[in-house]
Amino acid sequence: MVLTGSILTFEHLRLTGPLLWAVAVAPALPIIAVIAIMGLYLMEETDEFQRGMSAQALLWGMGITLAVATVWGFLENFGLVAHMPTYLAFPVFCGAFGLAQPLVRWRYK
Repeated sequence: MVLTGSILTFEHLRLTGPLLWAVAVAPALPIIAVIAIMGLYLMEETDEFQRGMSAQALLWGMGITLAVATVWGFLENFGLVAHMPTYLAFPVFCGAFGLAQPLVRWRYK
């Protein structure tokens, strides 16, 4: 919703200066909030085992995201793939984190 609002505002109002910066940054704020909430969850989880499994899944998600971004960057430098916008890093991370969670849990069954 924030992204749609930002795009519509940009297209219809043709803002400049600080207002344009605010509209451009607005879609990132909910993503930053989700990242903060994930960190707060880890800090407040009282079950050490659950916290450990979540931390492992987060690390796998980050590792996979960094690996994909690195490989994609080199492929892009050689002109083999199209440019991928950096704002896609968070959805890639969420997908990797989501795939890692059941695998981490499966390890302990």
